[in-house]
Amino acid sequence: MVERADRSRDTSKQSRRARSPRSLAGQVFAVQVAVVVLLVLGAILALVLESRSASDREAKNRSVAVAEAFAHSPGLVDTLKSSSPTTTLQPLTEAARRDAGVDFIVVMDTHGIRYTHPLPDRIGKRFVGTIEPSLAGQIYTESVHGPLGHEVQAVVPVKNADGQVVGLVSAGLKVKNVTSAGNKQLPIILGTGAAALALATTGTALATRRLKRQTRGLGPAEMTRMYEHHDAVLHAVREGVVIVGQDGRLVLANDEAKTLLGLPADAEGRHVGDLEDLDPETSELLLSGREAADEVHRAGGRLLVVNQRPTDRHSGAMGSVATIRDSTELLAVTGKAEATGKRLALLYEAGTGIGSTLDVEHTAEELARVAVPGLADFVTVDLADPVLQGNEPACGDMELRRVAVVGIEEDHPFYPRGKLITFVPSTPMAQGFDSGRSQVVADLSAADGWQAQDPQWTRRIVDHGVHSLITTPLRARGIILGVANFWRSKKPEPFDDEDLSLAEELVARAAVSIDNARRYTREHAMAVTLQRSLLPRALPEQSALEVAHRYLPAQSGVSGDWFDVIPLPGSRVAVVVGDVVGHGLHAAATMGRLRTAVHNFAALDIPPDELLGHLDELVDRIDREESDGATGTGVSGATCLYAIYDPVSRLCTISRAGHPAPALVRPDGSVDFPDLPVGPPLGTGGAPFETAELHLEEGTQIVLYTDGLIEDRARDFDVGMELLRDALADHRREPEENCRAVIEELLPARPQDDVALLIARTRVIDPEDIVERDIPFEPEAVAELRTWASAALEKWDLGDLVFATELILSELATNAIRYGTEPARVRLMRDRALICEVSDGSSTAPHLRYAATTDEGGRGLFLVAQLTTHWGTRYNPRGKTIWAEQALPTSVDAPHGTDRAP
Repeated sequence: MVERADRSRDTSKQSRRARSPRSLAGQVFAVQVAVVVLLVLGAILALVLESRSASDREAKNRSVAVAEAFAHSPGLVDTLKSSSPTTTLQPLTEAARRDAGVDFIVVMDTHGIRYTHPLPDRIGKRFVGTIEPSLAGQIYTESVHGPLGHEVQAVVPVKNADGQVVGLVSAGLKVKNVTSAGNKQLPIILGTGAAALALATTGTALATRRLKRQTRGLGPAEMTRMYEHHDAVLHAVREGVVIVGQDGRLVLANDEAKTLLGLPADAEGRHVGDLEDLDPETSELLLSGREAADEVHRAGGRLLVVNQRPTDRHSGAMGSVATIRDSTELLAVTGKAEATGKRLALLYEAGTGIGSTLDVEHTAEELARVAVPGLADFVTVDLADPVLQGNEPACGDMELRRVAVVGIEEDHPFYPRGKLITFVPSTPMAQGFDSGRSQVVADLSAADGWQAQDPQWTRRIVDHGVHSLITTPLRARGIILGVANFWRSKKPEPFDDEDLSLAEELVARAAVSIDNARRYTREHAMAVTLQRSLLPRALPEQSALEVAHRYLPAQSGVSGDWFDVIPLPGSRVAVVVGDVVGHGLHAAATMGRLRTAVHNFAALDIPPDELLGHLDELVDRIDREESDGATGTGVSGATCLYAIYDPVSRLCTISRAGHPAPALVRPDGSVDFPDLPVGPPLGTGGAPFETAELHLEEGTQIVLYTDGLIEDRARDFDVGMELLRDALADHRREPEENCRAVIEELLPARPQDDVALLIARTRVIDPEDIVERDIPFEPEAVAELRTWASAALEKWDLGDLVFATELILSELATNAIRYGTEPARVRLMRDRALICEVSDGSSTAPHLRYAATTDEGGRGLFLVAQLTTHWGTRYNPRGKTIWAEQALPTSVDAPHGTDRAP
């Protein structure tokens, strides 16, 4: 029997030896053909890419040439300055586009607004592409998705005689037109590649035929040695190999397979079903010939992993080959590896999932969610109450607030979130918080110290099936912030040492994140407190505007946004909105300096453009001082809008430095954005600021805001402007209601940037509360003015102020007649105070003097200062105005139904 099996094995070896040269030659031929095909395909791909690259370069060069030619064409600069550049440029660009062979030529202003376009409906809209490099004088090419599709375009600056960029020209082609040129070369490239492939394949076939002839000449000794090596490897590997023929007979079984399956020495050649020692399930698998992947079978006391595949899928004589390996010793190691893998996965999830925000409570909840259900069935986190306000916990304070409760079930028996808990000293929570060491309770039902906290609640927890607890203190930088409690209910076994180690690792990672959030909370609260202390706490009383406002700090920290309402002489009011670039304490402190400066400059009663000029000089000086001090914390940028509204003339004078234009809500509900000149941001210097004057109807609402209201990462500036228009349009609401609506419709719950919003509705002083007249340049006119003023005050029931008003008016009118120039005019106005104004054409201002007892004059303005609450001088293009205010008697109601100023 043994000799017959050996003869069968030798016969099988000889058969394999006879077939091996032909098989080897076929494999060599296949490899050679594959290599040739890959080389030819690589050459074709290289040629295609080179052709496409050349087409792209040609497209970019043509776009730059056309754009430069049109940008340097004579008369283009003058055309851009005309009132209607589109009328002149549109036919010229279309003609040039057709002649130059490009898909578009677009002329635009320095803001990217198109004057021309092949699609007329795109004229007047913003150019799609990058214009900043061209605004700096560079030629810029890029590939974009524009109105015509995927385009290759070049942007060229248009410069005037002084070298300044006054416009932009863009020319380009659609990508599909660029690639069509390269596609024309593909037939030639593919034809050449096919010829090369055919030639290479023919050469490979000839070489393979020669190799076959050479293989048949291999000597018996060499062939024998090769197959002996094969058999040695087959029988030496630590994995069983079994080959079964189509007839169910065992063709081959190496030494390892015989050992694992318990096969006799003469098993080869026998039918698998006749092997008595073979496990029935394993025998059935080997006879079935089906594919198997990592199937586990028992063989005596071993666990075997079997993989089986057919020997030849394409032959009619199907057999199968099976590989077998012993997994008995690896079973225990696999269990430990799985536990270690789960632990590593949990720690990895903790590293990525804990500390995603700088919010204390959210970070604590992230810890709880990571640990459920991988480590515990329920997790509760309790923090010392001062931690939630950003402070360190006090020593000996055992009051902890529950900030997170997460479990495998929504219904849980624990204290609810938000409850302030005072733990008794015998509880694991108190012991862990006090000692800084983890506490493990294996059986909660028998833990008397834990049950002493609250017998009713602890009984509910035990009745719910919770049986084991780990309490781990949250320690960071030597400070214990609270405790994390891990509860187990579904798993019957209590927590062990490995669970404790894992819980401590999770808590250690979370504690650092919670402490970072605590420190951020403290610093953020300090910064917000500083910023709010620098902002107006209450707006001053005045009669010209009805004001509503909002200020929302950014989620990432405080910033430099501010607003203000400043009463001015003559019942006028100044409103200001500004924004310092950046976040943090430095931006807030800079905002406070600028706000103080605006108040000081406003006290001089100068026009808005002059005020912004002074503010620009201040910002530039701050930058130089801090740069010289090497602090590196200069003002990185600031914008401001300053406006003065006069309720008598209904004139609003506005100037802005890089700030968004205000919105005007008309009394009929329509909304528009006035076209106002815009100056450079503060601190840049150079260009002067300009002033615009708007005549506003009574009841018009002026909407001032910072860019955080309309700008967002997810939308463009223009989209934000339209959203603001929609939020305000067709609604005749009060300013307070408009503030609420704008914030709700434009901003998320936690904005990324600070937002300052101020809405002021204009009022007009009743003409019945104003009297004015010219002043004749005659000394006798002063007596007539006193009579005129006395009559006006009696009409207003202000008889108590007649004497003082006559004295004030006499002094101011006399000074105008004696030292001023014509024309001169006087105005009395009843508002929150009685205002007396005398104007003349001279720019020379009087000064308060303290006359000696022997002086005959010099006491007039001193008397005016003593009789009034405020007085001063303001200048205008036609001269100056000296004004004085007197408080109204307490028995007289102020007009407009408002409270009287103190």
